[in-house]
Amino acid sequence: MTLDESKLSHRFTERSGVRLHYVEAGEGPLVVLLHGFPELWYSWRHQIPALVEAGYRVIAPDMRGYNLSDKPRGVGAYAIGELTADVAALIEASGAERAAAVVGHDWGGGVAWTFAMQYPALLERLVILNCPHPQKLLAGFRTARQLRKSWYMFFFQLPRVPELVAQRSDYALLREALKNDPQRPGAMSDDDLARYVASWSQPGALTATINYYRAMFRPGSLRGISKPTRVDVPVLVIWGEHDRYLGAELAAPDPELVPNARVARIPDASHGVLYDRPERVNQLLLEFLR
Repeated sequence: MTLDESKLSHRFTERSGVRLHYVEAGEGPLVVLLHGFPELWYSWRHQIPALVEAGYRVIAPDMRGYNLSDKPRGVGAYAIGELTADVAALIEASGAERAAAVVGHDWGGGVAWTFAMQYPALLERLVILNCPHPQKLLAGFRTARQLRKSWYMFFFQLPRVPELVAQRSDYALLREALKNDPQRPGAMSDDDLARYVASWSQPGALTATINYYRAMFRPGSLRGISKPTRVDVPVLVIWGEHDRYLGAELAAPDPELVPNARVARIPDASHGVLYDRPERVNQLLLEFLR
């Protein structure tokens, strides 16, 4: 479906001095869409109109550090607890009469998994796109195969160098990653890429977004993840199997930790499954939310 931006409302909310931008559309049960790295609310351009047409109210934020949201300084500002608290603040500020469905892709998926553990009262259903449960990711880091796929996470621990590499030649590395990742020709148009470049060009944006990875490896940051609590709400994991960053073996969460999960694999989709195979993703999403 085509996104009609004239039907979107651009809004801001604030938590602990950090202003968060989000787009909102539709009426009905609340669905919150959390984008990944290095993206923005616009990554959900195919899902927003489908959800609105199906009778849902959609909120799609720019995660802190991204696009029009504030970019607080310091690695600690991007600790997982700060990110999940932002999601809680968005839901509470929405005035929704019931708990929300939360949908997360990539880093947004990581935030969504942790949000489900920390704020179960605010969550009705959970949808994850190409992001392993935190415990599965930790297990993956113990294998040479996943470590090779995750090389960039360790490169991002360097100070300043990743930012310099990423912005070289008008963000060529990031543009090529988004352009070449999808299996579907034309999944990422030049006009789409221009939206991402504008987001990366915001002052402080590159450092802020890379700080997600730096915060992830800070001492103590994985303490809660190593002993995760159960997620009892219904969970749908959608997994594009041509994922160059995450092994397909990471898709299914431990049933003892996530007893009500279903995994839907899409063989001809990449890591960016939400715009690579949007019709299939929308079908799965709407069937699950009904």
